[in-house]
Amino acid sequence: MWKEFKAFIANDNIITMATGIIMGSAFTKIVSSLVDNIFMPLIVAITGQADVTGLAFNIGNTTLQYGQFLQAIIDFILIALFLYLTLKALERVQHKKIVSPDPEPEGPSETELLQEILGELKKR
Repeated sequence: MWKEFKAFIANDNIITMATGIIMGSAFTKIVSSLVDNIFMPLIVAITGQADVTGLAFNIGNTTLQYGQFLQAIIDFILIALFLYLTLKALERVQHKKIVSPDPEPEGPSETELLQEILGELKKR
């Protein structure tokens, strides 16, 4: 059992995954700092308000704090934008496509499908 565990821990996939997780958590600090210290002050300069977490309304005895949800959406969009721009810059530097839409899956053409259906119908 100990040998299996050592082999599992020494597996290249585990080491690669751990490295990715560690780098991801470190990169999170960079992105969070960029959003908090660069993007949000720019939004404050433009709109006069950056923190919408205080937005809420009351329904009876319940307070719906929709501002926190809006702030999470704003943060997500800013982080996604930063990551997209970072990857596009890396593409230019490396001359290699990193961000690209998924290719259309190749399959039979419409004509081939119709011929196959016709063949099945003729068998019956």
